[in-house]
Order: sequence, then C-alpha cells, then structure tokens
Amino acid sequence: MNEDTNTLVHDVVIVGSGVAGLSAAVYAARADLEPLVLEGPEPGGQLTLTTDVENFLGFPEGVGGMELIQRGKEQAGRFGAEFVHGTVEDVTLDDRPLELSLSNGEKLRTRALIVATGASARLVGAENEDELMGYGVSTCATCDGAFHRGDDVLVIGGGDSAMEEALFLTKFADSVTIVHRRDELRASEVMAERARDHDAVSFRWNTELLEIQGSQDEGVTGATLVSHPDGYPKQKLEASAAHGDVADQAAKTRDAGEVERETVDVGGIFYGVGHVPNTDFLEETPVELADTGHVETREGMTTETTVEGVFAAGDVMDPDYRQAITSAGTGSMAALDAENWLDKRAAEREVATEQDQHAEPDAAPIEVDASD
Repeated sequence: MNEDTNTLVHDVVIVGSGVAGLSAAVYAARADLEPLVLEGPEPGGQLTLTTDVENFLGFPEGVGGMELIQRGKEQAGRFGAEFVHGTVEDVTLDDRPLELSLSNGEKLRTRALIVATGASARLVGAENEDELMGYGVSTCATCDGAFHRGDDVLVIGGGDSAMEEALFLTKFADSVTIVHRRDELRASEVMAERARDHDAVSFRWNTELLEIQGSQDEGVTGATLVSHPDGYPKQKLEASAAHGDVADQAAKTRDAGEVERETVDVGGIFYGVGHVPNTDFLEETPVELADTGHVETREGMTTETTVEGVFAAGDVMDPDYRQAITSAGTGSMAALDAENWLDKRAAEREVATEQDQHAEPDAAPIEVDASD
C-alpha cells in the first residue's frame, strides 16, 4: 500500500485468501474496484491442505489444492488485486468508512467489506495428524473419499457430520469404522439409524484416536486406538500421567488400568468433529452470527449481511456445502453484490449533490435605511 493508510479509503477489502476470497478478488478487480486482499494467518485456507482436487470444474485430470490457490491468486493479481499479509483483530462497522484493526497495529478503511475467512476444522490432537493432513487424513469425505477406493477407513466423531462422512465413504471404502469416545451418539436419530443399518459401517464405542501411522510418501497406513469401558480414554490416560507419586498410585491405577491400546491397519482417517467458522473478530459487531458462529446473510440469493456494505462468502457463511466450487461461487456473488451496492451508493451521492446545486438560495436579508 503506497498511500498513507490513515487517509486512504479502499472501495473493497476482502478478508481471507481461500478460494472464496480469491474468487471475490477476481471479480472485484475486473470491476476496477482495486480490492485489497488480507491473506490472514493461513494464506490459501483449507484447500492448501488438499493434495488433489478432482471435482473442481475445468480440471479433468485434477489439480493440487495449493496449485489451484496459486493460480487464483495470480489471476486476481493480473486484474489489479493487491495482496497483503494481515490478520483482522477488530472491526468498527458503526461509522463510514468501515475501519479494520490488524494484529500488527495497522488500521484500514474501506467502503465495502467482504468476509471470506473460512472455517477451521476441529482436530483431535492425535500424534502425526498435522504431518499427515492431506496425505490420508482428511476433514472432508466429499473432497477426498474417492481416493480411498477399496480401503478400510476410520471416521472420528459421533454427530451428524460424522454420520454423513461415514455414509458417503461407503461408496468407495471396503469398510468404514466410526470411532466415538462415548457409548452413545450425538447425531440425530435419523442419521444414527442410517449409519447403524448400513452393512459397511461399524462402530468402536468408548474409543479415541491416539496416534496415526504412515508418511507423506506412503499415506496413512495405520492408527493406534485407545478405549476404556467408561469412555473418554484419552482423558483417563492424561489423569493417570498426572498422578506420578506413590500416594496417588491407587488413583493412577484406577484411571488408566482399564485403558486398552490397539493398532489397526487403515488406509484413511476422516475427522467428522465439525468446523469452527473464523468469525471471532465479528462477535462484538452488528453483523448477525448464527448459533454455530457462521455469518448470517439476508434472505434470498444474496451475500449481504445484516450490516450495509458488509458481505460474506465461502465456508464462513456456509455450514452445509463446504465445497471449493460453492465457495468460489459465493465469492463471485459477494463481489457482484459489493459492486452493485457501491454503484447504488455513488448514484445516491450524485443525486444528493445535484439537488444541493439546484436548491433555491436563501433570500438575501432586506436592508433597511436607517435614515428613512
């Protein structure tokens, strides 16, 4: 940014550089809005964790997630989008222009704001999950399930998300085992019954994932599971580790004595423990958030939020589809909505200016000659 950020007012600032933010940047840049894109703490978003994307239109041979993001960034840059590293900590939406406070202390001002900060998948803290994410460990069965034809796979979780992941994976995998830390599901009865009734789906109750075996070259080859009759076995192990001295030996034995470990051969592990939308910076603002934390948009086919000039795109406002192609679609919608809103505001200002120019001047005061 070449101008003083205290005086510069952008037409559009896009927060987030995943596929939704990049799509918005392409459309906004082609509309000569010169968008500024804040890349955030994880440039490129969740797609950078996916090694191969086979269901994005226009790539019949598939494309790497990182490559797709890089192509999108280059495309937006070619039309004039500007990218800067920055994380939004706070926003002021009550005044115009809107103001964004970044973690580095910098402040940005903008007429329109597109929120495309995505959602972060919940992880379970298993050993090697970070290293193998995208190499057999996945948070999206729809994205990666087809890579596991003929595999035995695990699904971690007990809610509707886990049941949906498991049922989808039965189209490809030889067997699907749902691993849940309790002995009853949180899922709705309908979804739970569908999973229970499917021949390819089995359950491991009171069990958790402790460690993942494999490498980025081989992919996932196995998993270490722990179980306890009362559930929450990892909690029991942690409690056991905390009781180190002789006086607490009885508690140590009670906590961990019945925890069993088992290593199983699997070719893939899918996390179905939900996603958390990245909306912390909006919690104290007039932007309405759903109970899940997702940004609420107005009724109808729009990305408009409850605040004028603020739009949302991608996983941050979509708890259902969560696909790269749908995120790209809502990103383009947000840019078009922002462009239309800015044009409308500009037209309103022109009308107001013309009205002021043609208004009758106030009558001049009558001067009275004191000599009369």
